[in-house]
Amino acid sequence: MEPPLLDENEQNLFANPAADPRKMRRIIAEDPEWSLATVPRLIDICVKHIVNNFAENPLLDELKPKHKDKVLEALATDLPLKITAPLVSDEGYWKRCCKSRWSVCDTDQYGNSWKRMFFERNMEDLIENFVPESTELAEITETLELSKDFIKRLRIRQLLPQIKDVSSGVTQEDEISDQGSDTGTDDSLDHFDFGLIINKLPNLVELSITYGVRNCGMNFEWSLFEFTQKDCSLLARAVKSCTHLQVLRLQRCQIEDEKARLIISHLLDHPGLKVLDLSHNRIGDKTGRAVGKLLSVNKILEEVNLCDNNILAEGASAIAFS
Repeated sequence: MEPPLLDENEQNLFANPAADPRKMRRIIAEDPEWSLATVPRLIDICVKHIVNNFAENPLLDELKPKHKDKVLEALATDLPLKITAPLVSDEGYWKRCCKSRWSVCDTDQYGNSWKRMFFERNMEDLIENFVPESTELAEITETLELSKDFIKRLRIRQLLPQIKDVSSGVTQEDEISDQGSDTGTDDSLDHFDFGLIINKLPNLVELSITYGVRNCGMNFEWSLFEFTQKDCSLLARAVKSCTHLQVLRLQRCQIEDEKARLIISHLLDHPGLKVLDLSHNRIGDKTGRAVGKLLSVNKILEEVNLCDNNILAEGASAIAFS
């Protein structure tokens, strides 16, 4: 008796029993997380371990270039600066750090360097949020030591004043009257002292400062926008001692003639200043005469911006004559 004829599929199953899904062996894992994924490579495990323990044991220069790149790509952007500042020079890492903190990042203003951008903007944030007699200087001092080689320009858009103590019964005027002539005679609040940092920044060439408070809203007071006599004295001495400074901008600081002349008197023999910007202030003809003297004495100075002030014919003539 002849065997019944088989169709093509049945012939394949007959020739290869393992192809029959009804007869295949199956593995059902008891571990719900079990998978058929391959075991990670040893090098990947090592890289992950280095990244997870980088804060306690920073290991980077000892790695091969391809492994070093993997570690830098995985490093967290919130690691302490005392670890990353001297060790990490990779621009890709500092780019991630910048983008994680600020929504707008333009390296064209920072010499196309992400690391320079991070350290300059980080220092600016610390200064702009510093409150005299309330904020500890330790963080600024520690950050300054790590950042000093990378900072070339500081643009301070606000300075917070000292907090008034309304419960002590001592008025600001009483306190200032006891401080002597060096601190001034007005009853305004004082701000951050740039003399604490400016001489510790060997590459600083531009300093731009606005004495005022941003986004103060309903808490507006004129004292928040005042450049006090003490501020003026401290800043003038700091700028004079910073001989490598090339650009000084003091815009929208409510500077009057007396304070402007004090600053200019400290710049007469400055060996490096090329640009002085006192625009959008309240200076008049007295400052115009002081600027004329500055231009006649200081031959290095190339540009002086005095727009939006109260200089009239007398002051303008003194400047023109110089």
